[in-house]
Amino acid sequence: MNGRFYDEIRGIIDAARDKVFQTASYAMVEAYWQIGKSIIDEQGGEDRAEYGDGLIEELSVQMTKDYGKGFNVTNLKNMRKFYLTFPNEDALRSELSWTHYRLLMRVENENARQFYLDEAVKSQWSTRQLERQINTFFYERLLSSRNKDAVSQEIKKLEPPKTPEDIIRDPYVLEFLGLTPNDEFYESDLEQALITHLQNFLLELGRGFSFVARQKRITFDGRHFRIDLVFYNYILKCFVLIDLKVGDLTHQDLGQMQMYVHYFERELMNEGDNPPIGIVLCAAKSDAVVKYTLPENETQVFASKYKLFLPTEEELLRELKKEYDALESAKSDDCKS
Repeated sequence: MNGRFYDEIRGIIDAARDKVFQTASYAMVEAYWQIGKSIIDEQGGEDRAEYGDGLIEELSVQMTKDYGKGFNVTNLKNMRKFYLTFPNEDALRSELSWTHYRLLMRVENENARQFYLDEAVKSQWSTRQLERQINTFFYERLLSSRNKDAVSQEIKKLEPPKTPEDIIRDPYVLEFLGLTPNDEFYESDLEQALITHLQNFLLELGRGFSFVARQKRITFDGRHFRIDLVFYNYILKCFVLIDLKVGDLTHQDLGQMQMYVHYFERELMNEGDNPPIGIVLCAAKSDAVVKYTLPENETQVFASKYKLFLPTEEELLRELKKEYDALESAKSDDCKS
């Protein structure tokens, strides 16, 4: 088959998928803009917007009941802010998602905000690319740089480009469409099998582990994160968070788990709970690693009490290696057959 012919067919499919995904995303953006406008109108205009939290809370209760968790108070307030920040509906761009606009709303300087909007459209920035550009003051750096091309090109090396799948995987889009995020979007077959094995191992360990969630989604600063496994240990009275990495362990992985631990400590601990603990497991083929993470200044608690009921590093490493070897063996057998 002619390679050029196949590339033409691929181009047709990719363009069609991009159009479908973009249409769904932009329909949500338009709806949220209209909801923001309706809230302002009902509250009696922009000058009274800050006094309308009661209306938003009441609206959130009813909309959450009818349409799901995508309409909590925070998101409705963002819709109101969206209309106030971009009051001209004709200026909205179909190339940008709701997450793009949430990031743009953080930029206070109007000229910088418009610059980021235009560049995000022109350069087809993903939301991660846009966020990095904002956080690293790309607008200000570009104005002061003599080598503007180099500054403009660096984002392509630092963050992956946007793909059509970014839109359909976006939890905001899935919530708007009334769909449940599919865990298979976020896990490879290998990861899924290893996580399942770890989940069963801890529940069968008999040391107080109670299953809470798998692929637990948490959201802050407009970004979504997923924790592979969340347990509550009723003996220790604490949450246990587990993240699995297939590949080399990085400082960023450990920092991310520290962030999860602090989030649970701030937002989800109940009265009488002990500080949560995080476990990062690296299932690299060459070497497996287990790292424990606690809130700051809690190392003594871990040493004196937690170790009595948590699996040891050796136990976790053994289970990881056992399941990894079994999966590799099964894969090898499939290839031979």
